[in-house]
Amino acid sequence: MEIETDSFFNYGFAKGIRPDPDYTVDEWADAHRILSSVSSSEPGPWQTSRVPYLREIMRCLSPSHPCERVILMKGAQIGGTECGNNWMGFVIHHTPGPMLIVNPTVEMAKRTSKMRIDPAIDNCPSLRELVKSPRTRDSGNTVLMKEFPGGVLVLTGANSAVGLRSMPVRYLFLDEVDGYPNDAGDEGDPVDLAIQRTATFSNRKIFLASTPTLKNYSRIEKAFFEGDQRYFFVPCPVCGTMQTLKWANIKFESGHPETACYECEKCKSLWQDYQKAEILQKGEWIATAPDRSNGKIVSFHLSSLYSPHGWTSWGDIASEFVKVHKDPARLQVWTNTKLAETWEDQSGESIDPTGLMSRRENYGPRIPMNVVILTCGVDVQDDRLELEIVGWGKDEESWSIDYHVLHGDPSTPQLWDDLDSILQRTYEHERNIAPMPIAATCIDSGGHYTDHVITFCGERLHQRVFAIKGSSSGFGVPIFPARASQNKRLKKPVYVIGVNDAKQTLMQRLRIKEPGPGCWHFPIDRDAEWFTQVTAEVIKTRMVKGRPVREWVPRTEGHPCEALDCRVYAFAALRGLMRNWKFDLNAAFERLQSYPLKNGQIPAGKAVSQTAAAPTIRSRVRSKGISL
Repeated sequence: MEIETDSFFNYGFAKGIRPDPDYTVDEWADAHRILSSVSSSEPGPWQTSRVPYLREIMRCLSPSHPCERVILMKGAQIGGTECGNNWMGFVIHHTPGPMLIVNPTVEMAKRTSKMRIDPAIDNCPSLRELVKSPRTRDSGNTVLMKEFPGGVLVLTGANSAVGLRSMPVRYLFLDEVDGYPNDAGDEGDPVDLAIQRTATFSNRKIFLASTPTLKNYSRIEKAFFEGDQRYFFVPCPVCGTMQTLKWANIKFESGHPETACYECEKCKSLWQDYQKAEILQKGEWIATAPDRSNGKIVSFHLSSLYSPHGWTSWGDIASEFVKVHKDPARLQVWTNTKLAETWEDQSGESIDPTGLMSRRENYGPRIPMNVVILTCGVDVQDDRLELEIVGWGKDEESWSIDYHVLHGDPSTPQLWDDLDSILQRTYEHERNIAPMPIAATCIDSGGHYTDHVITFCGERLHQRVFAIKGSSSGFGVPIFPARASQNKRLKKPVYVIGVNDAKQTLMQRLRIKEPGPGCWHFPIDRDAEWFTQVTAEVIKTRMVKGRPVREWVPRTEGHPCEALDCRVYAFAALRGLMRNWKFDLNAAFERLQSYPLKNGQIPAGKAVSQTAAAPTIRSRVRSKGISL
C-alpha cells in the first residue's frame, strides 16, 4: 500500500509506539528480501536455507532476542554483510528507529550505500514505499542518509568523528571493524565513539562484523572473546560426529588443490564439496563459553570453509593456499579472509642480517633472466641521496640491482643532476630484449627539501618520477594511493603512501628463503651495513587511549635505516604501476619467457622471438593535459 505524503509522519509515529513484533529477521528476509545482481552472484529472493548458519545470527539481531550485542568474526564469501543488510530492512519495515551503519571510511560508506543499501531498498517493495525516492524534492534520501517513517538510517566512516557523534541511535551496525583507524580525528576509538551513541536506548542492538587481522590487535577477535564464543558444528555424513570445519582436515592430491575434500576427524571418511548443502542444514551453533557476559553478548566464528557449494569451494581455498603459502604477506591475507583467524605478527623480529648475507648471489653483469621491470626508491638526507634500483618478477619476487649513495647538498642543482643521470640509464638484460629502463621512481618529499623534491618530480611526471610522502595514519593505508594529493603551494602532485603496510609486507618476505613469490635476492657485492639497515626496524605495540597501537621503531636507537626506506619506496613505485597504470606483472612475466637468453639458450617449450621492447605500461592522462 502506498503511503500518502500527508500521513507519512503520522504513520511513522503510530508505528514507532507499537510494541516490537514477535517476528525474526530471518523470517522477514525470506518473505521480503530480493538480492540485486549489482551486489550478489545469486540475484533473486533471499533464501536463508542457502546459508543456514546465518539464521541464528539474524535471530539474535531480532527484537525478541534478549542479547544486546552480536559479534561475527568471519571469513569472506559467507554472507555476513548481507546478514546486516537484512537486519536493516527489518528495522525499516517493522521496528523503526534511528540506525547507524559504520564502514572503515566515508568513501567506503558511500560505496556501500550505492552498491548495497540502495539496491536492497529499490528491489524490495515493502522498503521502497517507506524510503522515499531520492528523486523526490526534499525526500530525505541521500547517499549517507535514508529517512523512513519513525526512523532514519545514517551511514558514515570510522574516520569521521563528526559522523560518529552526530546523533543517538538504537541500532548500530559496525562493519569490518578491523579496518577502522585507531583514532577518529583525535577524539578516541571509533568503536567506542559509535557505541556511546546507543547509551540512551535500553533496547539497543549492536552488530559488529569483520574479518580479523593481527593477533592481540584485532578488534573483532577481542569482541569475540568477550562473548559466548559460538562455533558452527556440522555432522559427518557417514558417522554423524558433530565437528567444526578446520583447515587441517582439508585433503587434496599433491599438485592438484582442485581435488580438495574434507576428512572427518573421527571416521576419516571424505566429504565432497557438493555435500555442504546437506551438512550445513544439519549444523548447529554451540557456545564454548556460555557463562560469559550473562547472555548480553553473543559471538560467532565462521570461516570460509562453510561457504555454500557454488560460492567458495574447498578447492578454491586450497588453490589459493598453494599460491600464497610461501609468501607470509599473502598468507596472512588468506588466513584472515579464508580461515577467519588472526595472524601472529612477527615483522622484523628474529631476522638475522648475517643470515641474509649468506643468501647473496652472483647475478653477473646483466639483469637476471626473470626480472620483468625495474623501479627505484630514493631517500633524501641533509647531505646525500640514497637510492636502490630493484628488479621485479612474477608474484613480486625481487632482485636488488644496484644501490647508490650520492653525496652533496640537496639544495643545489648538481646533486639532482647526478640523480637524473642515474634515472636515465638503461640496463642490459640476460634475455635477448632491448635494454631495460627504470619504469617508475618514488622520491621521499617528507624531509627538509620538500620543495626541491616536488619540483624535480613535477618536471619528470612523464617519466613516472613521483614525489611521495609517508602516511601518518598508521596501518591500513594503501601502499600507493589511487590518486595524488596536490601540494597547495607548488600546485604539483604528491602521493601519500602506506609505509607501515609496505614495511610489514617486505619484512615478512625477508623470511622467504626459496626463490619464488615474494622472495628477496641480493647481489654478491652487497655489504654488511646494507643488511643491517634493511633489518633496522621492528614493530612494537604500545597502548594509546586504551587501544593497542602498532608502530615501527628502530631496533637500536639512532641506527640508520635508509636502505629499508629505499626498498619501501621502490616497492611503492611498483604498486603504483600495478594499481594506477594497470601494469600486469605476472602477464608481463609470461611474455618475457618467450625470449631466449643472450647466450643463445632457448627456454624449454617456448616460442622464440628475436627482439623485444621494455614492458609496455599504459599512459594515463590527468587534468590539464599532463600525461602519466
